[in-house]
Amino acid sequence: MNSSNIVSGKNGEDAACIFLLEKGYKILERNFQKRYGEIDIVALDKSNKNEPALVFVEVKTRTSLEFGNPLEAITPWKLKSVVKTVDYYILTHKNVPDLLRIDAIAVYLNSNGLVQNIEHVKNITE
Repeated sequence: MNSSNIVSGKNGEDAACIFLLEKGYKILERNFQKRYGEIDIVALDKSNKNEPALVFVEVKTRTSLEFGNPLEAITPWKLKSVVKTVDYYILTHKNVPDLLRIDAIAVYLNSNGLVQNIEHVKNITE
């Protein structure tokens, strides 16, 4: 991955966090890593007051559609890695809510690196 991809990825994750915060989510962690995978964002979705959900978010950022829609980059292999990392997260953290889900956020940046659009897909494992 070249340095411009790293910068774009970080900008995309920053934009995704802001997007989630504006939707009422609480960001718990960013870039949770284990040797077999990484979770970009771990957040708490409190929209259902009776039962908050712990949300693991995979963020994909693109500056063009030359290589396809960012969500297409979440391959079955990538999703398997995310699920394995989620399982580890749950094992190593106490008091995890009963409701869990994996979401995806696609961030589209323009040529100046500014956010053009954000697409949020909830529960990508169903």
